[in-house]
Amino acid sequence: MRRSLWELTDASGRVARRYLWHFGATIALNQLLEGTVLGDRANTLYGRSVLIATANQFTAASILIELDGVAARVVICPPDLMPEHFASIAAGAGADTIISDVNTLRAAAPGLERIEPSVLEPRPGLPAPRDQATEWLLLTSGTSGVPKIVVHNLSTLTGAIAEGSGREDVPVWSTFYDIRRYGGLQILLRALIGGGSLVMSDVRESIQDFLKRAGAVGVTHVSGTPTHWRRALMSSAAQRIAPRYLRLSGEIADQAILDRLRAFYPDATIGHAFASTEAGVAFEVRDGLAGFPTSLIGNEGGAMELRVSDGSLRIRSTRTALRYSNGSNPLADEDGFVDTGDIVEQRGDRYYFIGRRGGIINVGGLKVHPEEVEAVINSHPKVQMSLVRARKNSITGFLLAADVLPWSQPEGPDASESLKNEIIAACRRDLAAYKVPVAIRFVSNLDVGASGKLVRSLA
Repeated sequence: MRRSLWELTDASGRVARRYLWHFGATIALNQLLEGTVLGDRANTLYGRSVLIATANQFTAASILIELDGVAARVVICPPDLMPEHFASIAAGAGADTIISDVNTLRAAAPGLERIEPSVLEPRPGLPAPRDQATEWLLLTSGTSGVPKIVVHNLSTLTGAIAEGSGREDVPVWSTFYDIRRYGGLQILLRALIGGGSLVMSDVRESIQDFLKRAGAVGVTHVSGTPTHWRRALMSSAAQRIAPRYLRLSGEIADQAILDRLRAFYPDATIGHAFASTEAGVAFEVRDGLAGFPTSLIGNEGGAMELRVSDGSLRIRSTRTALRYSNGSNPLADEDGFVDTGDIVEQRGDRYYFIGRRGGIINVGGLKVHPEEVEAVINSHPKVQMSLVRARKNSITGFLLAADVLPWSQPEGPDASESLKNEIIAACRRDLAAYKVPVAIRFVSNLDVGASGKLVRSLA
């Protein structure tokens, strides 16, 4: 029989000794299970389709615990969703109610019943029955237009999570992700269902302050994108945490960042996982090497099956999303495989991610994945991270240029020129000539999106 998130959290044990830490407050899980941010309105939402657009992550998490098994649908809106997209999202999801404490967002979806959440308080009366098969609707990131709405349920979202049962040790999870995105939601569910606590990040604090806060409560498990981790290692507060487990996902984990994390946190298990909003959690690699073993391909009839077709990684799994909400585009092919759009290349007994199908730069008719070039640049010991972009050229159409963020800025023109020459030499050694950047520019920062990934402009 299906159990709701509330029931799974309660069954995971020791809820009075487990906590959600969010910006400026600490809540024990037993308070969360016995409380409400919806007052007496939760019961009125039985069988409804609800849009959740809150100012902070904690309120969104509280609503999800209250409404799974109660509402027919919950639509989780990320914090950077443009107000002009709300009406379209609400219509595509068939929402009839919006729960929001942000004035501009409540007004952005006219015609919906509006509910404003409150601070957490004891629940009045009996909760509604939790027997609904609630659909969880998530929005894709990285699109310039209206995001796609991806339909999951609690089973597809938690297929890779082991349930806790009163374990003696309480893992303290944290994530640089926002829990209103797929990657962050996975960590919230791991903490709630797996017997742990959770430290939530907040846009109002720097990475340094977040690391200090996480370290102060003894964080043991931390998740983020490779870009998150590169920025964390630049912070003096990186030494304030002593995690047992580090997880990378959302971007290609190149060998440089894996090696740097291993050197900085020698006692931690380091894993890089492949997951997406549509495909779900596919696999995790913990051998300290970039890419993944070829042995993961195949496994017909298992809970998760990988296939490479036309260079693209495809996934069939019990954890993949059910469908897109409007049904106009098929999520999977006729064999049930989701095309991730991530291009991989086999070298020996391993596959390596080289980039996204839609991110190719065309250099004189030859295709270049910028991530492949960045991996070479990032391998230089003086480079923190880089962004390879297209530069227009009258002859070839485009050439490559690279913005490079060094661990410390070169002192003087001679040092700068020397480092540029070293980077170019490494690219010439490891890459085809047309993949070598014609220009290197040292920068003091690179733009990072709300999802924790480098912001890329399409050529």
